[in-house]
Amino acid sequence: MELQTLKDLFITELKDLYSAEKQIVKALPKMVKAASNAKLKAGFQKHLEETKEHAVRLEKLLAKHGESTRGPKCKGMEGVLKEGAEMIEEEADEEVRDAGLIAAAQRVEHYEMAGYGCARTYAETLGDKECANVLQKTLNEEAATDVKLTKLAQTTINIAALK
Repeated sequence: MELQTLKDLFITELKDLYSAEKQIVKALPKMVKAASNAKLKAGFQKHLEETKEHAVRLEKLLAKHGESTRGPKCKGMEGVLKEGAEMIEEEADEEVRDAGLIAAAQRVEHYEMAGYGCARTYAETLGDKECANVLQKTLNEEAATDVKLTKLAQTTINIAALK
């Protein structure tokens, strides 16, 4: 797709986010399996369900604009997830691995928040309030996940990893 207008860039960003979400859907079950802390496992599982919903929202937004979800693979998310996969394979104490998994998950969340924030701003600029609201809702959910991960790290996981 040639980028000639802000709308072209907006559609490209939506497709990139969709690719990222689909990659996360594949990666999260591995994170669930690798986590030893029950709250962390449950948090990853809950976010897997949210992530599936995020992908559905993007499908609907793209369809609203007469677009398919087909597009290039999100290479940025691919790299961030590769780092997370490396953490899963590390030889580490369970608590230390859990701390590393939180760090990897927060990198994913921050990457997503950047993308959703840009897409929301494009939608606002284009006067597409409906899309902007949907994207803001997802952005809020991603930010909430980040906060939950920080709280879990600070109150439980990182303390257990101190030993």
